[in-house]
Amino acid sequence: MAKTPAPASNDASSPGTNSNDGSAAGKGRPTPSRAEQEAARKRPLVANTKEAKAQRKAEVASERERARIGMAAGEEKYLPAKDRGPQRKFARDYADAGWHLGELVMPLMILVIVIMILNITTLQIYAFTVLWAYVAFVIIDMVVTGNRLKRAARRKFGAARLERGLGWYGAMRTMQMRWMRLPKPQVRRGQYPS
Repeated sequence: MAKTPAPASNDASSPGTNSNDGSAAGKGRPTPSRAEQEAARKRPLVANTKEAKAQRKAEVASERERARIGMAAGEEKYLPAKDRGPQRKFARDYADAGWHLGELVMPLMILVIVIMILNITTLQIYAFTVLWAYVAFVIIDMVVTGNRLKRAARRKFGAARLERGLGWYGAMRTMQMRWMRLPKPQVRRGQYPS
């Protein structure tokens, strides 16, 4: 609740009175109503100007861009919880260092879709057969990569401290095309972490 100003004292030196003869001098305007006085004192808690909104929008956009760049670079504070920690970084680097069949699944599926549009039955049968065989090889590659990753992580971090799901995390990363991975690969191919 807003406090009202203290009432003015009635001594002769107060403003609005004539000190010579004691008669009241006019102030030249009517006394504002209480609603007018309260309206004049009101200010929004948050600035509601277009400039303030534009500035806040620019700040949020720059913070979001900083977070996107930080996440792509692999900075710990910008990573989601599932990607944080030294073991997850090790798994990302291990998966990024190798060549994997899973990277080509998406382009192969697009090619199969195009073949399905052609409506040539023999070609469609061969395309599906090749796709399913390729998917089988991808699954084998994922299992082998996951096991190798867990073995290397056990050597580096110890069997007792090994995080659950580390092999699956690395194997799923091999399914993405290298340029689409987030965080971006920090190692070149063949540069396995030690």
